Amino acid sequence: MLLSTAGAALLLIDLQQRLVPAIHGGADVVANAVRLAEAARLLDVPCCATEQYPQGLGPTVPELAEHPQLVLSKTAFAATADPGFATLLPPRTSEIVVAGAEAHVCVLQTVVGLVAARHRVVVVADAVGSRKPADMALALERMQRHGVEVVSTEMVLFEWLRDSAHPRFRDVQRLIK
Repeated sequence: MLLSTAGAALLLIDLQQRLVPAIHGGADVVANAVRLAEAARLLDVPCCATEQYPQGLGPTVPELAEHPQLVLSKTAFAATADPGFATLLPPRTSEIVVAGAEAHVCVLQTVVGLVAARHRVVVVADAVGSRKPADMALALERMQRHGVEVVSTEMVLFEWLRDSAHPRFRDVQRLIK
C-alpha cells in the first residue's frame, strides 16, 4: 500500500546537536530529514520530534528545530515508553514516517513500540543513522522482521504527492534537486 498524507505524521527521533556529529553520514541523514520535514509542512502532514536527554545531547539540530509542532524530551530509549508519548502524535494518526538516530537504539525501540500499538510504521533508510554502519544495517533488518516498511526519502515524497498534477508538486520537487 502506498503512503498517504491522510492520517500520517512525521516523527523525528533524537536528531540532536551533540549526537548527529557522531552518526555515520550524519549530514546526509539530517539533509534527508529536512527534505521530509519541508515536504510534511507543504503537504500538511504533522511533524513531531523526540529529544533523548537534551541536557546531555543538546536540542534538535538547528536545520530541523523549526519543523516539529511538538517535541518530547525523554530518557527512555523507546519514546513509546515515555508517559508523554501519548500526547505527541496527533489523534487518529495511523501511519508514522520515521527519521532519526540512532537506528539500532532509540529508532528501533520506538518503532517496535509503535508496531505493537498497531500503527503502520515506515522508516526512511536514508534519514536514519547510527555511529556504526553495521549497527544501522542490523537495525533496518530487525525492524523489517517486526513489520516495519523501509523506504527512501524520495519514495515518501512522491507517494505523498501521488501525481505530478498535485498543486504542491513543484515545491516538493525542488526539495530533491
